[in-house]
Amino acid sequence: MFGTLKKILIIFFLFFLQFACEAKMYEKDYVNLYCKGEIEFVLPDKTRVDCLTEEYAIEFDYAKKWAESIGQSLYYSKMTDRKPAVAIIVKKPSDKKYIMRIYKAEPNIKVFIVPACEND
Repeated sequence: MFGTLKKILIIFFLFFLQFACEAKMYEKDYVNLYCKGEIEFVLPDKTRVDCLTEEYAIEFDYAKKWAESIGQSLYYSKMTDRKPAVAIIVKKPSDKKYIMRIYKAEPNIKVFIVPACEND
């Protein structure tokens, strides 16, 4: 069901997690580092899209919060008329199971893999 290329890319990114950075980072730090759009875009109901680009409404979350990230991204997508996406912050190679769950639960959502700092 899942392409071999996706699995290889996931393993590649997870392998290099140990070299990501040295300082402790929080979710907002990853948003600030990786977002190439508007950060903390406020919707009419006062909810906030972590990163809004011309194409995507992106929710950043740690891998263990994979299910929550899908729901938020789908909601933000509907509210902004953008495609849903999640940026999943992975701490260790075993986090790949959460990424695979995202693909199973919502195959049409774009997944960006964000390597976590070792100290997080």
